[in-house]
Amino acid sequence: MTSDHVVFFDTTLRDGEQSPGCSMTTQEKLTMAHALEDLGVDIIEAGFAMASEGDFAAIATITQAVRKPRIASLARAKTEDIEMAARALQFADRARIHVFLASSDLHLEYKLKIGRQEALDLAGESVRLARSLADDVEFSPEDATRSDRDYLVEMVRIAVEAGATTINMPDTVGYMTPDEYGQMFREVRERIPAIDERNIVLSSHCHDDLGLAVANSLAAISAGARQVECTINGIGERAGNASLEEIAAALYVRGDRYGVSTSIKLANLYPTSEVLGQIITFKPSPNKAVVGANAFAHESGIHQHGMLANPLCYEIMTPALVGVSKTHLVLGKHSGRAALRHRLEQLGFTVSRDELQHVYYRFVALADRKKNIYDQDLIGILPDPIRERRSVPVSELD
Repeated sequence: MTSDHVVFFDTTLRDGEQSPGCSMTTQEKLTMAHALEDLGVDIIEAGFAMASEGDFAAIATITQAVRKPRIASLARAKTEDIEMAARALQFADRARIHVFLASSDLHLEYKLKIGRQEALDLAGESVRLARSLADDVEFSPEDATRSDRDYLVEMVRIAVEAGATTINMPDTVGYMTPDEYGQMFREVRERIPAIDERNIVLSSHCHDDLGLAVANSLAAISAGARQVECTINGIGERAGNASLEEIAAALYVRGDRYGVSTSIKLANLYPTSEVLGQIITFKPSPNKAVVGANAFAHESGIHQHGMLANPLCYEIMTPALVGVSKTHLVLGKHSGRAALRHRLEQLGFTVSRDELQHVYYRFVALADRKKNIYDQDLIGILPDPIRERRSVPVSELD
């Protein structure tokens, strides 16, 4: 039986940082780690200790300054990697060594240049070594979703027998569809009874090459995965990782469908996204779900009218839920009279129905020529009699 609590494993500082333009200094990583701690993330993968002196230093620094989440370091299935990870994690209150080894024939033949049996032996040996150095060991068969299923099951079985406490089955290249990914988790659980008997946590780790990372992660949760690996703003290799904020919001908004709990503080999602955007070289796309600049913005007249009548007409969650200050009704050529009247009233102008019609014609003509309509533009198209009876002083406007 699986619990109803999903653990969030954030890999922004490791897999996310591998994205072009996302490298971080030790101090920047520490700033981000504190934000992740405040967000309620359960596990922070702070880096890949063997990758560089900088990664080792960042992991060691974070272990001494960030105490609530478990801190993890990635390691290849090599003695030197695992021992280096253990040294970087030595000051952590709760440490995890995350060992990975390719399981697909493509990776074994062309990348590692080893056979299947050698890889199975390495999986067992590396997990046993990691368990001798840490109580918490995660094992990931890299490229699991393109691996022969029988062979994948055998590698996972060996890792479980060697002492792995979490088994992650990554969609390393974003190849899977949700139904396939969920079925893989169900099959592995069914074929390895020790997973449930020993309360081994199954984990998903999805990339977004086909735009399915979040959907695949949710499918894994439906199939019994109780850890989800993700990044803030979905940053990561190539097209990125599964987006933490999207998964967390989906699990909350569709609690009727998933029925699981998390430790994520939803009101910190947007602030955490902003912290990352200030550290790396770019912010999320404006149309990014949950945290994008347009996530709670409406320009269509039909949508704006519905929003003014009842926000539930077009918003499935409130901006405040994820830490956004308010909904924005953006005035543009698709806007209607209701939104125009609403903004004019906010600016201190009360207009009659006939006056609104006259101003609306002027507004549409301006919007056809100008992409962005500002408050001063609106005031500029008002007839003098309307401007003269303004009821709100300029100093009181937001």
